[in-house]
Amino acid sequence: MSGSSSKGIHPIVWADGHLRLLDQRVLPHEERWVECHNALHVAEAIHGMAVRGAPAIGIAAAYGLVLDALAGRDYDAAELVLMESRPTAVNLRWALARMRAVHSLGYDARRLLAEAQLIHAEDLAQNLEMARLGAALLPLNAQVITHCNTGALATGGHGTALGVIRSAYAEGRIAQVYNTETRPWLQGARLTAWELQRENIPDKLIADGAAAHLMASEKIDWVIVGADRIAVNGDTANKIGTYALAVAARHHGVKFMVVAPSGTFDLKCPNGAAIPIEQRPAHELTELRGSVIAPVDMDAWNPVFDVTPASLIDAIVCESGVILNPDEQKIRALLG
Repeated sequence: MSGSSSKGIHPIVWADGHLRLLDQRVLPHEERWVECHNALHVAEAIHGMAVRGAPAIGIAAAYGLVLDALAGRDYDAAELVLMESRPTAVNLRWALARMRAVHSLGYDARRLLAEAQLIHAEDLAQNLEMARLGAALLPLNAQVITHCNTGALATGGHGTALGVIRSAYAEGRIAQVYNTETRPWLQGARLTAWELQRENIPDKLIADGAAAHLMASEKIDWVIVGADRIAVNGDTANKIGTYALAVAARHHGVKFMVVAPSGTFDLKCPNGAAIPIEQRPAHELTELRGSVIAPVDMDAWNPVFDVTPASLIDAIVCESGVILNPDEQKIRALLG
């Protein structure tokens, strides 16, 4: 495995010529692993949410290509099945493009494995740098809200938004974390809470709909979130519910921070309207862990992401630097 992560959390493991993924669908009550032996297995794990979080998806996809390369299977077919597994997370396409560049030099499985491991190690290094930069924006004893899961489970280690919180807590800058439950997959209640409790970071779980009332009732300093794709103008796609948090934060004078590696920026995407938003099946809303909670045959509108306009974002933090009040000119100046 490349790199390391917080408190022994290693959700992506390459060992003995195959890929093991910590199944995030059953956490925190069970630690189960998905064994992947080909690109299709990895694509199914990505689409089925066994592995999730934009950076982690990209890392897993890179290893998926290696699996088929080692078996001598068709590279183009492997790339296609992985490309179609999640349409919104730009890190997936970014990682596949890096692997394609290596593949163009010759179909060499060892070279592809080295590149996948490099992507994995680089992500951890980027997380640590983003955490350093983002933590510096927080006052001492800050109270923060975070959404979904953006920690070691969603990345190559340490995390993006949760990585900032980890490092800020170590520096004495965090007094309280409020993490949303994050319907319908409950990544905040299941995964973020699990990571925070493992490190004894003071946290309280809140319902998604309680965030605005919390901002009105308590002194919240920052909302800190990750991203699945950032358009060149700064519009940001992230887990559904992020946009509502940004609107509430602006109304209540709470700062709003997006934390994501440079691979999450899509400099060819002009704005949020051009970001494809994945629609998930209705049963994810009408059922809860297999139990039906809505009327039988109830239809549902279930976008898994929304887009927060750049005008509602106070800072975007990536490993290359901090962009305050982001716009296209500032993003291009930092990332070229």
